[in-house]
Amino acid sequence: MALTESNSEVQFDSGSVLFFIYKWRYSLLIITISAIVLSWAFSSSLFITPKFRSNVILFPSASSSISKSLLTDRSTQRNDLLDFGHDAQIEHMLQILNSSRIRQNVVQRFNLLEHYGINPNNHLKQTMLLREYNRNVSFRRTEYLAVRISVLDKDAQMAADIANYIGGLVDTIRNQIQKEVAIPGLRIIEQQYILQSHQVKATEDSLRRLREIGVHDYETQTEVLTQQLAIEIARGNYQAIRALESKLALLAKYGGSYVSLKEQLEHDTRQQSLLKARYDEARVDAEQFLPFKFVVEPAIKAEKKSYPLQWLIVLISTFGTLVISILIILLSENFKEIALLVEKKKAR
Repeated sequence: MALTESNSEVQFDSGSVLFFIYKWRYSLLIITISAIVLSWAFSSSLFITPKFRSNVILFPSASSSISKSLLTDRSTQRNDLLDFGHDAQIEHMLQILNSSRIRQNVVQRFNLLEHYGINPNNHLKQTMLLREYNRNVSFRRTEYLAVRISVLDKDAQMAADIANYIGGLVDTIRNQIQKEVAIPGLRIIEQQYILQSHQVKATEDSLRRLREIGVHDYETQTEVLTQQLAIEIARGNYQAIRALESKLALLAKYGGSYVSLKEQLEHDTRQQSLLKARYDEARVDAEQFLPFKFVVEPAIKAEKKSYPLQWLIVLISTFGTLVISILIILLSENFKEIALLVEKKKAR
């Protein structure tokens, strides 16, 4: 019985809705058609400036250092110059794209202040420019670990040009940032390399002076002269003995210095070799330029507008107008009943 009553209520409610729609069919039809026509008209190019979208898709490279990619031993190298980057490199690229350096370059290159119709004398011009720029230019990572540069503009060719220009700026800005560190680093390592080279030369000069006075190879000379002295002593050749003793005395006097200088030269030469390798790497990083991105899809001129989505505006506007119209009609039909209910509540 309860089920039957429930079904009856449902049937009654459904019938009421159908009766209401049938009763007001002409009014609702006129409202719907009017909403479609008006929303279509107000979303047209007469009232809303159409905009065209262009996209550039980039993959960052895995390596950020030219020297490590090209000069470092392959067995110890982590990232190859031709490898695609992952999360860290994508985040770095997005941060560069959202930086003021990119924005300022784009604003100056395309004169966006004038292009967006912003009064240059307005004291809020920078705020207005930033808001308009953020509305039209966006960056995001794709599901395939790439970066998408998206540009909206009323000029289809301008949108494509801006997107491609931003894609090219990524390398320029990234290299500028890296060179801000690489150039001072090059100067430091260059100074150290020059100092080390002077130290090696000074040690070599000291060894040369010792060789000029007869100390060529302390260990070998001492061994040979000692053996020869023993032979001459056995022969009783006093003249040769005195000559050999004189040479051994010279070696005894300068031998310690010779050994120290020789060991110092070996150490300094190794240090000089290491500094030379670092200097070559630092010079490459400071002076050379390589792209750090892969352009998968450059921007092209769009053939149809992307904004506004006229069909969506018409759909939402028509549906919203229809719902509001039905509510207003319902309220107007039941106004007396609502008024009586309010009076009864007040009486209580």
